[in-house]
Parts: sequence; structure tokens; C-alpha cells
Amino acid sequence: MHYHQPSRDLVIPGPAGCALMALALLAWCILFLKAEDQVSILVYMTSGSLLILIAALSDLHKSISSTIIANEKSWDYCMVLTILLLILIFKDDHYTLFLLGTIMVYATAVLGLNVQLGYTGVINFSAASFFGIGSYTAAMLTSSGLPSLLALLLGGVFAALSGCLLLLPVLRTSGHYAALVTMAFALLFRVFLEVNEWFGGPQGVSVAPLTLFGLDFSADLTLGDMAASFYVKYDLACLALLCLSFAFVRRLERSWFGLSMDAVRCDETASACFGINVARWKIVAFTMGNLLSGLAGALYAMMLSYISPANFAFADSLLFLSILLLGGIGNIWGVILATGFVVVIPEKFQVIQEYRYLIYAALVLFMILYRPMGLLPRKVRTYGRLP
Repeated sequence: MHYHQPSRDLVIPGPAGCALMALALLAWCILFLKAEDQVSILVYMTSGSLLILIAALSDLHKSISSTIIANEKSWDYCMVLTILLLILIFKDDHYTLFLLGTIMVYATAVLGLNVQLGYTGVINFSAASFFGIGSYTAAMLTSSGLPSLLALLLGGVFAALSGCLLLLPVLRTSGHYAALVTMAFALLFRVFLEVNEWFGGPQGVSVAPLTLFGLDFSADLTLGDMAASFYVKYDLACLALLCLSFAFVRRLERSWFGLSMDAVRCDETASACFGINVARWKIVAFTMGNLLSGLAGALYAMMLSYISPANFAFADSLLFLSILLLGGIGNIWGVILATGFVVVIPEKFQVIQEYRYLIYAALVLFMILYRPMGLLPRKVRTYGRLP
């Protein structure tokens, strides 16, 4: 019997290939973010979409994927350096820096949703509600004089504990019934905020700025003769939170925790037959995901400085879910890529602001029909070497 050797993808040499791709991405991001008129924005967006399409239809995407996998640490460092350079280049542009911070915070929240749905198969249509719980927790605690860092951490903890209210109905249901449970929680959460004057009612509440070791994040940054926006400090905090969350989710996926979660997602009955406690892993995934969403929400509230129930509507939960579907369920790099698209494009195209949710819905339907695995599908998990 003859065995055919698997074809080898072209791998661009190590760190040089990662640096080259990161440099190309940085150049495109700078041009796109600096573009002001709608025609230039459309040209840059179209060119970027065409490059992605060409890579997807040819073998180029396999080479890029192989290079990133073979040089994982180099690629991680290049991406962090790319974000730092973007922050430095737009250091005095409040609007662009706020967009970058929003992307990183949303990506952190969707990483939590990815742990729930992408790894364990737990459906959650109330991700924005747990994001909001973290935000309101930070607002209430900082207004009472609690240190910002402690309020940030407790925002994540309170979001995780609040998820216990849904554990029993989520564990006792599955499929569209579990989805209805989380949808009901999302609607009830907003109503609760609007009728409760202690949380500011429909008008919302102000949030104290983040303060770490005596450094006020709401004050503009000055280093010698260089002046920068106060959003630079928030962007660095968002980047730190995203990096920690990214590293945590990646290690979780590659551990035996992730292996058990994958088994539960693929087949609950078979997992139970082999001694895997299905309920335990659903609880772990739901709690961990809500913890990340709460941490992201707490930092977002401090950066925004004012929050209201309108910031955490059911439509925002659908937005988080559309990001996960667009990027690729279970793929953490896909989450970051899709978050950039979903956050930036409506902001740059002001004419579609009122129709953005309609566009998101159409995009989700398109992805389900023609690319159900997302832009960056998660690879099938391997357990050993092929012959």
C-alpha cells in the first residue's frame, strides 16, 4: 500500500514573514483610518476586501496561515507592536484612539462569548447584558470611593456571579430554548436598568475615570514637548486587558479544559457516556465568558465616562454574536479581525449609521449561507502526528 505525502504549504521565513505581513497591515490601517472623504474610504475598503478575497480563492491564505502557525510568538509580538504604533501615530486624534479602544474592549468581550459558544456550544444572546453588568458595577463602586482597579476586577466578578441566575434554565434547556432564556434575560436587564432610579434610570449615570497609582487616565498625556490625548492611556489599558484575555483563552483552548469543552460542544451524549460532566463544563464556560465580558464592560465604562441602558440593548448582544459569526466561531484571531470590521466601517461610513444593524443582519445571513465557518474558520483539533 502506498501513502501519498501531504502537500506542504509555502512558509515565509520566520520572523521576517510575520514582520512583512504586519507592516502591510499597519500601512493599510493608517491609510484607512486617515481617510476622510467617503470615496477614499470606499477605495481602501474595497482594495482590502479584494486582497482578502484573492487570498481566500488562491493558495496564498494557506501560506499566510502556515507562516503564522509556524512563528506564533513572532506574530503575536508583531501584532502588539502594530497596535502600539497605531496608538503612537494617532496620539493626538481623540476620535481614532477611541475607535481603537472600542475595538479592543469589544474584542475582549467577544472572546468571552467565544469561550461559551465557540468552545462549549453554550448559546448566549445576552452577552451585552453581562458587559453592562460590568459597566454598572464599575460606575457604582467608583462613585462610592472604591479604587478603580478594584472596581474593574469586581466588575468582572459581579458579571460572572450574575450569570448564576441563568445557570439552571440554561442547563435544563438546549438549542433554541436556551437561546430564548438568554434573550429574555437581555430584555429584562434593560428594563430593570430603566425603571431603577438608583442606576440612573433611562438617563444613565456618570462613571469616574480610571486611576492607577495616582495617574488620572482622564487627563491629557504630556511627555516633555509631546502632548497626547488622554485616550492613549485608555488604549494601553485596553491593549493590556486584550493581551491577557487572549493569552488566557488560548491557553484554555489548548489545555485539557479546552479538550473537555470541545467534547461537550461536539456531542453531549457521547461526552457523558465517557465520563465527562457536561453540566460542569457548561458552568465553567458560562462563568469564564461572563467574567471576560464584565472586565471589558468595566473598562469601557471608565473610558466612556457615561453609560446608560441604551449602551447595552439586545441589539448590542446581536452585534457581539455577529462578530463571532463573521470572524469564525472558535477562532480567536478571527474575533479580533471581525471586531475591527464591525466597529470601524459604520463609523467611517456615516451614511449607513442608521442602517448598520440591517447590514449586520444581512452580513450574518450571507455568512451562514456561503461561509458558515466564518472568515477564519477554526481548524479541526488534532491529537497526534499524521503518518
